[in-house]
Amino acid sequence: MDPITIIGILVLGLVGAGIAVLIVAGLYYYNRIVVLGNRIDNAWAQIDVQLTKRADLVPNLVETVQAYMKHEQKVFIAVTEARSALLGAKTVQDRAKAGNALQDTLKTLFAVAENYPNLKANENFLNLQNQLTDIENKIAYTRQFYNDSVLFYNNMVSTIPAMWVAGMMNRKSKPYLEAPAEKREPVKVKFDV
Repeated sequence: MDPITIIGILVLGLVGAGIAVLIVAGLYYYNRIVVLGNRIDNAWAQIDVQLTKRADLVPNLVETVQAYMKHEQKVFIAVTEARSALLGAKTVQDRAKAGNALQDTLKTLFAVAENYPNLKANENFLNLQNQLTDIENKIAYTRQFYNDSVLFYNNMVSTIPAMWVAGMMNRKSKPYLEAPAEKREPVKVKFDV
């Protein structure tokens, strides 16, 4: 064999090896992007499960509290409307916003309940309150997991070389779940002396 033929075979071998490496890398990044996207979908599904569990507890809580607080109708209406908004929300962002609104109305309900010692001692009320606290903790954890998953995904689809594969897949960065603006305000503590 002459040297030109040997060089040609080596060049073809190197080009073939390079193409094989590109294909394997492309498949790796494609699969990684899909897995991270699925992790985000799963994280949102977990948040949605907890939001639904919270919404399902609300009617029982309202019924228990209503027996004690007959003249606090505005609070009950606000809780019921917030629950309806949560159940009717379709997008991730709308569902998260409605979940925050329901959480705020429940805080109001519990604050009003402080004025009713018999209610605070009611076993059913305490059980529901404990269940809601547990669900709130799970929601906080799953929101953190969701945002962590979005971070990994966004890092993947915005760094080289995965961003090229993501571009071919038409995958873009996903939004984080963020606290509403009013929750970011500094807490004002006021002591009455």
